[in-house]
Amino acid sequence: MLDPTPTEEGKATMSQQIAPDVKLGKGVRIYGVVNLYGCEIGDEVKIGNFVEIQKGVRVGNRCKVSSHSFLCEGVTLEDDVFIGHNVTFINDLYPRSTNAAGQLQTEKDWRCTPTLVKKGASIGSSATLLCGITVGEYAIVGAASMVTKDVPPHTIVAGNPARVLKKLPAKT
Repeated sequence: MLDPTPTEEGKATMSQQIAPDVKLGKGVRIYGVVNLYGCEIGDEVKIGNFVEIQKGVRVGNRCKVSSHSFLCEGVTLEDDVFIGHNVTFINDLYPRSTNAAGQLQTEKDWRCTPTLVKKGASIGSSATLLCGITVGEYAIVGAASMVTKDVPPHTIVAGNPARVLKKLPAKT
């Protein structure tokens, strides 16, 4: 049975895989089963159950990463970002299991393409974000959207592919 309470800062439970190379900020709360390795987590971040955060990911301060979400290598979340349940980031424009010689690919066979989610943005549940994009400050991505290109700041996008629905007033 999983302990529903968050871990103490820097301490993992038996159901959590938190590698020693993870940098945890102050006041981080981690719930349930997680897999974190080679990443940097800012202060006062909440990480839900069944979340994986891979190497090289940076999560800013006061972010919330909801359950069942996947943050792959190349993702950066600035401060105050909300990630809804079951959000998936992609980091490879042309994924393949094997290289030209027919062998399973290794890290040297592909190129990680970064994704940036800027301050105060919100990503709705079950959204998928292709790599190489930027989600602007205080933008909102609707639930179940497929984001294939940059999202302007202070904008709501939704759909497959995601399209601009509304401009928001600038946040001061």
